[in-house]
Amino acid sequence: MTTLESLALAVLLPSFDGTTVPDDVLALLEEGLGGLCLFGSNTADGPDAVAAYSERVRSVAPRAVVAVDEEGGDVTRLHVSDGSPVLGPLALGTADDLALTRAVGRAIGLELAAVGITLDLGPVADVNSNPDNPVIGTRSFGSSAPEVAAHVAAWTRGLQSAGVAACAKHFPGHGDTAEDSHLALPVLDADLATLTARELAPFAAAVEAGVAAVMTSHVVVPALDPALPATLSKSVLGLLRDRLGFRGVVVTDALDMAGASAGRGIPEAAVLSIAAGADLLCLGTGNSVAQVRAIQAALVDAVRSGRLPEHRLAAAADAVGGLTGSAARALVDSRGISEALAAGAARSVTTYGDLPSLSGARVVRVDSAGTIAIGSAPWGLPADAVVAPGATDLPDGPLVVQVRDAHRQPEVLATLAAAPPGTVVVEWGWPGRRADGHPTIEARGWSRPGATAVTEILRQAGWEQ
Repeated sequence: MTTLESLALAVLLPSFDGTTVPDDVLALLEEGLGGLCLFGSNTADGPDAVAAYSERVRSVAPRAVVAVDEEGGDVTRLHVSDGSPVLGPLALGTADDLALTRAVGRAIGLELAAVGITLDLGPVADVNSNPDNPVIGTRSFGSSAPEVAAHVAAWTRGLQSAGVAACAKHFPGHGDTAEDSHLALPVLDADLATLTARELAPFAAAVEAGVAAVMTSHVVVPALDPALPATLSKSVLGLLRDRLGFRGVVVTDALDMAGASAGRGIPEAAVLSIAAGADLLCLGTGNSVAQVRAIQAALVDAVRSGRLPEHRLAAAADAVGGLTGSAARALVDSRGISEALAAGAARSVTTYGDLPSLSGARVVRVDSAGTIAIGSAPWGLPADAVVAPGATDLPDGPLVVQVRDAHRQPEVLATLAAAPPGTVVVEWGWPGRRADGHPTIEARGWSRPGATAVTEILRQAGWEQ
């Protein structure tokens, strides 16, 4: 029997720490919890443990969603210990080979399908038009809307060909912002014509490609709604349905982020999100059963008080229940895609300036923190020394100094300004203007194929590693 309580559980996608499913979470799943989202703490024991986790979920809840953020490149949950085996979005956009992009999407999909994951919270469909963007950056396929749209469609088709649902994000666009919605409420201050031509184009391409889900952003878009972030706005989500014709599942970005719940709390954000047209509510990381129960109660109370129509909640629950697809079990030609990734990585890495002799060079990593979205995944080549941003007591040259997004971090720029002659900078983040004059290798995101390409360039300059 369907009850309000079960409907309210069916729209929730929490995350609980640990590599096994706790008993009290299994009880929630038996009652109808929509699914679980996996993060690094859930995948740390390797693919067999992830497969067992997913199987345990479905043993009590066959229709439950098992989701993960696996974007390739910088953002990986399945490869938190050794880095992604595939190129990330910016590297793929720079290589500009749609067949490779589709192959990468399919390879990710096959890997996810093999461990029982049914929803991938990717691709990123944001056009990173603001180089100072602190949260999107290399997660975007680029700064040109037509090119981003083409790669979003190719990646989506590749992923979904493996039977795993794709989720294009972050609608209506998080690329032209200079704040992180994990920490604040960014404003996307563009008129409707600009939004249509730039921000919406990749999402339209994803819809045309048959994307199963679209994730909302916690960004205020004054041209559409001057008060509420997209996740909570009927006007913004109505644009997705009415203008783009999207009929799939609308997923929220994590409601524990400041852009959604600061000043109102997660339960109220959940009510507003469902009322605005969202279907599946990501709750964030490290959730508790008590927190899930509080959000469930808020949704039930909202229906009973008349704030939230019951048919809206029921429609959201029904949409989530239809999201789990049948994962493909086809084999991927690992040799073929490895060769394609190597060629794509070589095209995506660019060298500016003449490299000095790097015979005897030492490798330094400037240890700037990654974004919340990237988390603690590894990056950079093995370093002889790790220094804090702002450090000026660097070893004598020749040096290879590794940085991420140096152009938007004054402390990192200060370290580069103090680097001795004979320094080569490896920029693993979004390329930006700098004034230090050091020759630079722009890698456009971290991945294992990218690391191989950078290593080859350094060896050609005499590096012995």
